[in-house]
Amino acid sequence: MKRILVLCIVAATLLLGCSAEHNQKMETVISGSGATFPQPQVEKWIDSYTSNNPDVKIEYIGKGSGGGQNDFKQRLVDFACSDPPLKESLWKELEKSGQPLQFPIIIGAVVVAYNIPGIDELKLDGKTLADIFMGKIEYWDDARIKELNPNVKLPHEKIVVIHRSDSSGTTQIFTTYLSLVSEEWKEKVGAGKSVSWPVDELGRGVGGKGNQGVVAALKSSPYSICYTELAYVYKENLKTVAIKNKAGKFVKATPETIKAAATKIYVPAPAEGYREDIKSFLNVDGENAYPIVAFSHMIIWSHYADEAKDRAVKNFVRWILTEGQKDENIVQGYVGLPTELAAKLIKEMNLSGGE
Repeated sequence: MKRILVLCIVAATLLLGCSAEHNQKMETVISGSGATFPQPQVEKWIDSYTSNNPDVKIEYIGKGSGGGQNDFKQRLVDFACSDPPLKESLWKELEKSGQPLQFPIIIGAVVVAYNIPGIDELKLDGKTLADIFMGKIEYWDDARIKELNPNVKLPHEKIVVIHRSDSSGTTQIFTTYLSLVSEEWKEKVGAGKSVSWPVDELGRGVGGKGNQGVVAALKSSPYSICYTELAYVYKENLKTVAIKNKAGKFVKATPETIKAAATKIYVPAPAEGYREDIKSFLNVDGENAYPIVAFSHMIIWSHYADEAKDRAVKNFVRWILTEGQKDENIVQGYVGLPTELAAKLIKEMNLSGGE
């Protein structure tokens, strides 16, 4: 009997081992990297999706839009997230090895946050913002800031300007906005995922890696200012600037002001994603429109050689554009895509089917 019992235990152990090995083999791993702008939202989606799809494991590393684009190009990841659309030169390079697809997944806003002890409300216009980040305005009680905030007792303290140190879509969106509202910024600094910050040369600039790094630097630096993504403002309870929009109104980023700006956005088909122009939805018309609104995008391949991975990636994307856009799956600080746009993207990528 003892021998039979031992044999039964051994057999059961082998069966459990085989079952575990089988389950491990059945799990499909999807990896992604890129923008930190949508990272809180992407992480929320991953948690929600994988809890109902245990056969899929999804990993995402926030390292900036530029880092994600490079990883995708080198096929180190299965998908990438990028705030600005891919440039045509990179798109054509990717097409040599497959058909890339780029599409928006969420709408967000770049906000200007500040750390001035005792000051809870602050208004700035685009030109003044550009002058601050250029280093032309050195103190918080500068006449140009006081004129916009006549009832605020501003301190005579030097402004510490915090910016991204890594290649960043958030930076490209913000510097593109500054280029639209300031000719001097456009000529001397320009727009891009990385720029040469004039404040660094003046010794008043501080770089932070990722939105997380920028926010950490802001919180530890009194009298500082930075740009970051709205979701981080809610997460870290930061104070934000009311920015003067094209209609002359001072507005903060809210779901309502973001949606007011998002109605102006044109989105090309995913197979021609590089044709999207971020300037078309910055500083748009509308009394209630927040001026620095942006899509965050996902980039995938139209086909993956591994059938299980192909199916897993496309099922996840389909879920993002359907269930993922519902209010209960949207992180505070983001706005879901219009229903019509999400449906259009699903049709254009031929994702209407599914398991």
